[in-house]
Amino acid sequence: MPMDRRQKKTRQAVYRSFTALLETKPYSAISVQEIIDGADVGRSTFYAHFETKDALLESLCQEIFDHVFSNELTSEASHDFSDRARDLRAELTHILYHLQDDRTFVRRILARESGELFMRYFKRRLEGVFARELEGCVSDVPQDYLLHHMVCDFAETVRWWMDRGGYPPEEVCRF
Repeated sequence: MPMDRRQKKTRQAVYRSFTALLETKPYSAISVQEIIDGADVGRSTFYAHFETKDALLESLCQEIFDHVFSNELTSEASHDFSDRARDLRAELTHILYHLQDDRTFVRRILARESGELFMRYFKRRLEGVFARELEGCVSDVPQDYLLHHMVCDFAETVRWWMDRGGYPPEEVCRF
């Protein structure tokens, strides 16, 4: 069932509070109490939306990834792939643009122990992208190995790029 406007506002307040805390504290040091204090919501309200702090992080990643990994490559402020045929390069470059647009948040998440949770969720989504690319691929290398390699290589490239910056998404995709 879709969320009503009030529920969306509450979730956004919790997300803002959580990401603001991530700017100053390690993930493990952030308490649910600090999150709800910053969001100005009650404990029961928080738990009506999220079972745990990990569930909050997963939900936040899910929200980002739902758009980043959208099946529609649309025209957006920082990029436009709407007129391109759907191919792996366009899809990966689209993902990189979104991560670049959310660079501050992604860097904060990756710089902390929460980075491993973020990467787990990210890799799970990447599996779908690369699995489509491998459909019908005939190789003497096991398909699950190829998929694992492609996902891990791209995910670690993103980690490297977020840390160093300086390269446009098209160039990172070319790498």
